[in-house]
Amino acid sequence: MVPVTPAAVPLRRNLRFQLLWVGSTIGFLGIEAADIGYPLTILALTGSPARAGLFGFVQSLAGVLLAVPAGQVVDRHDRRRVLLCAEGGRALAAASVAVALAAHHLTLTHLLVVAAILGAGSAFGGPARMLVVRAVVPSEQLTAALTQEEVREGTAVLVGPPLGGLLYAVRQALPFLFSAVTFTVSWLCVLVVRIPPRTGAAAQDEAGAAAPGGRFEGLRILLRDPVLRTSTLLIAVLNAVGVPLTLVAVVLLRDQGASPRAIGLAMAGLAIGTLAGTPLVRPLHRALRPGVLLIAFFLVETPILALLGVPLGPWWVGGLLILATVAMPALRVLIDVLIFRQVPDEVRGRVISAAILLFGIGSPVGVGVAGLLLEHLGPQGATLALAAVLALGGGYALSRRTIRAAQWPAES
Repeated sequence: MVPVTPAAVPLRRNLRFQLLWVGSTIGFLGIEAADIGYPLTILALTGSPARAGLFGFVQSLAGVLLAVPAGQVVDRHDRRRVLLCAEGGRALAAASVAVALAAHHLTLTHLLVVAAILGAGSAFGGPARMLVVRAVVPSEQLTAALTQEEVREGTAVLVGPPLGGLLYAVRQALPFLFSAVTFTVSWLCVLVVRIPPRTGAAAQDEAGAAAPGGRFEGLRILLRDPVLRTSTLLIAVLNAVGVPLTLVAVVLLRDQGASPRAIGLAMAGLAIGTLAGTPLVRPLHRALRPGVLLIAFFLVETPILALLGVPLGPWWVGGLLILATVAMPALRVLIDVLIFRQVPDEVRGRVISAAILLFGIGSPVGVGVAGLLLEHLGPQGATLALAAVLALGGGYALSRRTIRAAQWPAES
């Protein structure tokens, strides 16, 4: 076991946090590499963009349906064990795809089952990982830790898609084998880290006491706040458009004759934008109120998405994806800080899961609709339709006084 790190040490020397960060970074790398392989594999298997969209729909739907029960599980049980189960399940699911491809027995049904397992792993593993990180990081270092988490995701998105495209070009099963290995590494990193025991009401809840407020307390906490309630709806719209963006870009570039490797390189724009936006978190928070930042995001994203349909090749798509993701770290860190700083530990899992549910409720709808749009309108028509949705969301945001006047929470 990794020894307990004193709370006073700098974040860079916090061995528990850094080991968890390394493991999750490697795991995210595997996710991003496989995320290129899944739609390409389904397109090769069925030739149908709608069925490729069905994979993402099932994965997102599983995450949404399991979000609320996952929150109660995370609050009532050892969070490290929940995370180990989630990572182990996802490793086995990815490995099963690689084995089925090697044996030439992969079916769409098999892939949809894998999609459900991956979605369940995210529902349970997402809040569990956030709370495990919170348990090993002092409150005064939380913002720095969350910013480093954004670097993790940006790095994985930068390296994963081109690596996944390259692996797929070499052999179809390699992205999924690689994903299984990275989930295993992440599982091992969690296994060797010791987590401080929970205290007070949180410890009583884990020992079997009645959970304060019940299963839906997290939803009640979020929906009582008018700013969070309205922001939740807006972020759901962003997710409905943003989650299927990879599928839209893959089909768009495939129709233009781009190779799997070129598609992967174009998808790296998502990561470059995220990494470029990470150092902008604090400046953006200082310069813009939260509602203004959210409104500006809608207004900027709408024309970017519309321009995505212009058939100018992988570099054009990659450049637009960079512009589309620069402000994303500032939005994600805000939500994380709100949850971590304002919610007691004994209900924190339910609040995080409720946030995942409400923020992600548009994801399965967005993926499913995007697949149908691609099938019937083509990639150019799909991008224009999705841009129209963003325009409506931006108009709604501008009309809400509570969003325009919202203030950032005070630093702890």
